[in-house]
Amino acid sequence: MAVNLSQPIDLLRPPQILFGSGVAARVGDWVGKRHLNKAFVVADSFNATRVDVLKLGCETIVFDSFRPEPDAADLERLLAAVEAAKPDLIIGFGGGSAMDLAKLAAVLPGSGQHFMDVVGPDKVLGRTPALVQVPTTAGTGSEAGTRALVTDPNTLAKLAVQSDHMLADLAAVDPDLTLSVPRAVTVATGVDALAHCVEAYTNKKAHPTIDLYALEGIRLVGHWLPRVAENGADREARAGMALASLYGGFCLGPVNTAGGHAVAYPLGSRHHIPHGAANALIFPHMLAFNAPAAAERTATILAALGLQANSDPAAVFAVTHKWCVELGCEMRLSALGVPADDLPIMADEAHAIRRLLDNNPRDLTRDDILAIYRAAA
Repeated sequence: MAVNLSQPIDLLRPPQILFGSGVAARVGDWVGKRHLNKAFVVADSFNATRVDVLKLGCETIVFDSFRPEPDAADLERLLAAVEAAKPDLIIGFGGGSAMDLAKLAAVLPGSGQHFMDVVGPDKVLGRTPALVQVPTTAGTGSEAGTRALVTDPNTLAKLAVQSDHMLADLAAVDPDLTLSVPRAVTVATGVDALAHCVEAYTNKKAHPTIDLYALEGIRLVGHWLPRVAENGADREARAGMALASLYGGFCLGPVNTAGGHAVAYPLGSRHHIPHGAANALIFPHMLAFNAPAAAERTATILAALGLQANSDPAAVFAVTHKWCVELGCEMRLSALGVPADDLPIMADEAHAIRRLLDNNPRDLTRDDILAIYRAAA
């Protein structure tokens, strides 16, 4: 596949990123220097119990009433709580769901805009409160991005909002916060970070300014994910994966993901399979499917992972599927509770996600998607 060096690209990063062991405790200093008085923290139920690690030093309200794959009802409860609290600081503290909801909590209350008004690119009018993102998993990279995803409970489609106003003022990436993540979640979110980098690297919009992060993110996952899978207390490996996740987040804004995420989304929206686990299951299938359209880059990806370089689809699938299995990823849809008679509906839903499929290096038909699901069944 050819990369267009002259293709315009828009690079955004949080103006301040803290990275490393213990940096979560510095969030409070950042808050104090800006004289912020009331923090509203969006956190899952586990992280809601350890907000004190942020050492905020100001009035703090914690919201944890949402599901792992939040839908519009979760968002409405959140927005009502923020409207009532009127904070001057929003903090996303958790995985991708918490951070995505925090972005919307920062821009919608008091704006006169409803969620459906801002679905799509660049429809958000502005933002008043400060926004801080503190990831506690190494996978989504949402702390560095400008998109938020919420499930429509009627259609089960993932609705995406993209806006520069949702870029965090501060991202505090503390690998120590991931030490409590169990192996199954660690490996699934780790392959999600890998998928972000791989899908950006093999994207129709691939660009040298992002290739740097994508390829290094792949190398980091190849080196550190097997190690952290074997020893979750390995702080160096946790740091390596936190950096890989951050680099994957850098890839998402200007380039974004492609077919892999589109095919994975119905697993989460329809069957509530965690996003990382869904992407891990789909990853070898999509890398192999795209290999004919991105042969050189596919071989480079395998080499970066520490595997034998190859671009033959059958070999690509075999080696990456084996790699995921050895990590401990669940690689069968049936084992995750997806019934075979639901696969055609899922294929219809995935094929409708044009914002991602149009980025894919190889055209992915509805029948291609169904064949992938059946191969993974």
